[in-house]
Amino acid sequence: MCGLNNQKTPNSAIVHVKKRNSKLVVALAGLALMGLSACATAPAPSGYNDPHADQNRRTHRANIKLDRVLVSPASNTYGTILPQPVRDSVSYFSDNASLPGVVANNLLQGNIEDALHNTVRFAFNSTLGLLGIFDVATDIGLEERESDFGETLHVWGVPEGDYVVLPFFGPSTERDGFGILVDFVLNPLSLALPTEVKHLPKAAWVLSKFGDRYQFSDTIDEFYNSEEGYDVMQLYYLDSRRYELGVEVEDDELEDIYDAYDG
Repeated sequence: MCGLNNQKTPNSAIVHVKKRNSKLVVALAGLALMGLSACATAPAPSGYNDPHADQNRRTHRANIKLDRVLVSPASNTYGTILPQPVRDSVSYFSDNASLPGVVANNLLQGNIEDALHNTVRFAFNSTLGLLGIFDVATDIGLEERESDFGETLHVWGVPEGDYVVLPFFGPSTERDGFGILVDFVLNPLSLALPTEVKHLPKAAWVLSKFGDRYQFSDTIDEFYNSEEGYDVMQLYYLDSRRYELGVEVEDDELEDIYDAYDG
């Protein structure tokens, strides 16, 4: 199979992809690009609803330009100036600040167990972890159980809608795009904080994204320089997101998707 080196991505690899920051999606996509680089332009994966492909590709190209002009230089400066422990603390703080929103989604989904788990995690990291700059909860076995409003809509039976590429955020679906907006704007912690610090969680989130961009710079640059980058990202995002939400994908459907890249 041209483009994937005759290897299909196993579900065990897909399940570890995180939907909110998608940095592991980029890493997995980069692995596929090593094979795709020898192929002609790949067709869009079969079975994916992409009626806005022309607009999506324009947004994809605009995101690449934004990255080259702003995000990549800022990320390189951020990663060069700040040592790894400091960047880690910023990411820990950002993740901790997002937990009240995760708990809210747990409750909206009727998932009381995860809501309690994440509440205890937030309490530990906000106190012993000094407002979350240290991840003491993970050290004692309280790893975050992620969720978002896109998953909440899925639990409520809202279909995923069309595949879309969002400015700055990248690959998504209509359902998840709305979920991102709700999660970003209506974080309970930001609403509860005093005016002078209410935007601190969002600022930490932006810095954590710079840290991700710096960490995965080689893979992301390879992805952005590939003619097949749009198709590969679509494939990996939708596969990983559906698997993460527990959407059953038959083996023959997976084979059809990956066979779309046969040369």
